Amino acid sequence: MKRLCFLEDRRRLVGIVALLVAGGHFFIGPSSTAAEQASPRDGLIASPEPDWPQWRGPRRDGISEETGLLTQWPEGGPKRLWTIDGLGKGWSSPIIVRDRFYITGDVGEDLVIFAFGLDGTPLWRTTNGAYWRNPYPGARASCTFSEGRLYHMNAHGRVACLDAASGSELWAVDILERFEGKNITWALSECVLADGPHVIVTVSGKKALMAALDKGTGRTVWTTPPLEDAVSHSSPILVRHGGRRQIINCSAATGFGVDADTGELLWTVPVKNRYGTNVSPPVYDSGRVFFMTPYDSLGRQYQLSGDRAVLTWKSFIDSVTGGGLLVDGVLYAAGYTRPKWWFGFDWNTGETRYEMEAFTTGAAIYADGRLYLLDEQGNVGLIRPTPDGLDIVGRFSLTGERLRDAWAHPVLLDGRLYLRYHDTLSCYDVRQP
Repeated sequence: MKRLCFLEDRRRLVGIVALLVAGGHFFIGPSSTAAEQASPRDGLIASPEPDWPQWRGPRRDGISEETGLLTQWPEGGPKRLWTIDGLGKGWSSPIIVRDRFYITGDVGEDLVIFAFGLDGTPLWRTTNGAYWRNPYPGARASCTFSEGRLYHMNAHGRVACLDAASGSELWAVDILERFEGKNITWALSECVLADGPHVIVTVSGKKALMAALDKGTGRTVWTTPPLEDAVSHSSPILVRHGGRRQIINCSAATGFGVDADTGELLWTVPVKNRYGTNVSPPVYDSGRVFFMTPYDSLGRQYQLSGDRAVLTWKSFIDSVTGGGLLVDGVLYAAGYTRPKWWFGFDWNTGETRYEMEAFTTGAAIYADGRLYLLDEQGNVGLIRPTPDGLDIVGRFSLTGERLRDAWAHPVLLDGRLYLRYHDTLSCYDVRQP
């Protein structure tokens, strides 16, 4: 209990209230949002919520600002604090806000949303429609937290809004029905984006490519005109570029940017492959966006310029479930088909700077000068980038046996590392003593 009180006090001091003077006006609100409004600049736009309120963190880039973490792990890995089981099948990661976390799983014939205290104590559980049966049964998307509410899309396109305190459902919308879309072979997987008063969904239906729903009611606010395309599995990012806020995402054959305030389609690029599986989220920095499409298009970086996206370089990298991680001018990602291990690429040129075969394809996050990765066989690694290579300074097995689909992304907050494998979620203490 003392630990929880300390964390809550620290968050209040650090990030909950900021008072800025901008253009002669006072602004009170979360510090990251205040700074962005006082001096808008190019880059990813963070959620105004504290902690880890959405998939891949505040900016959906897998970057944590944690410090004071272990520089290396003892043999067997860091201390495990607790493990929860009974979460059902799924690859979704937890999101964490203040004194609780939320996670989804397919249990029986339901998609279940769970709420837990930070010590693993169950608080509530509810459902968001039916489970996903086949192929690859399991929950896909993580929840998104915004202004005391949770937003979640199940595998069938049911978008639900829940009261985060109680789990009570406030509204729900079938987006495939509303926008005349069709589900896909491996099911909808989008982690919906909360943006101000809106929830953003990607549909690629006959009536819309993308849509903004009112967060309070679920009504449609704007739509992006449809393309002759299908939906895919990627989740959007929110950026500011050229004085404009853009939502960037993929459909089955098209990467695109949309005006976040109007829904206007700004630019498109081809990202087609034979299976229509664009899974990795886009990566953005300094007016450039990177897409990874397995099997065919592979990795491609584009420079945004007005209503165009100009190809700057190509790569063989074809991450699927893991996505890319951009740190200090290096893009880290793992191949999926061939080669199926880890690389680091120069963001400006695409040149290969790192290569590491010790772990297979997977997902990673970054904090305090280290990569924290979970490969699909359940191997966990702590990796230190150096000028000479990627040093392994810690590793262990999540379950003690060989796995084939440990696809959930790691989460790190307040010195705790959260790792999910289907039915279980484990929490590890990675703080310096």
